[in-house]
Amino acid sequence: MISVVVTAENPIVRAGLESIIRTSELLEIVGSSSSTDTLVQLLEERQPDVVLLDYSFSDDDPAEEKLLALGAESPALVILANNPHSTWLESVLQVGVRAILPRTATAEEIVATVVTAALGLMVLHPDFMDSLLPLKESSARRLPASPIQALTPREIEVLGMLALGMGNKNIAKQLSISEHTVKFHVSSIFQKLNASSRTEAVTLGARLGLIML
Repeated sequence: MISVVVTAENPIVRAGLESIIRTSELLEIVGSSSSTDTLVQLLEERQPDVVLLDYSFSDDDPAEEKLLALGAESPALVILANNPHSTWLESVLQVGVRAILPRTATAEEIVATVVTAALGLMVLHPDFMDSLLPLKESSARRLPASPIQALTPREIEVLGMLALGMGNKNIAKQLSISEHTVKFHVSSIFQKLNASSRTEAVTLGARLGLIML
């Protein structure tokens, strides 16, 4: 079971995120907080695997200062944010944020991303890729379709499990989905990464920064 702490200033948003986490048999809520100030103490007490943070940022309150306060041994951080600019994205990724999603992310995307982050992998929603990794015209010609943009949070999650050597049956059991659905995700990963085997897909995923080996 993956333990999660939910942090959101707005109580309605916080309740909504808690409700989403409870929909998954893989996740359990071990605490919630209304600010990053109270979060630090909560982390010491509960030691969760993942922190799901609804983040309201401004130029006067940079994310990196809040997140650095969590320390180097902090759990995986998954942030929900609206329209982040490239400087902010680079800052939070540098201090160890594991995943960034828009506030419009679906419940399935949030759950899949939390599980993926707990596995030690990174997730950056496709909506944010243009801001963080603008391609030059020459690069665009060499890479007409960016694999990072193409893979969904669920596909990255499955790719991470492939890297752990898990078979379709075990992946299906872990994610509470059918083996047929797992095969569909694996086939999609192969196509998007232009891979012909699981080993090649995992190798490409690691080179692209989608997973860590």
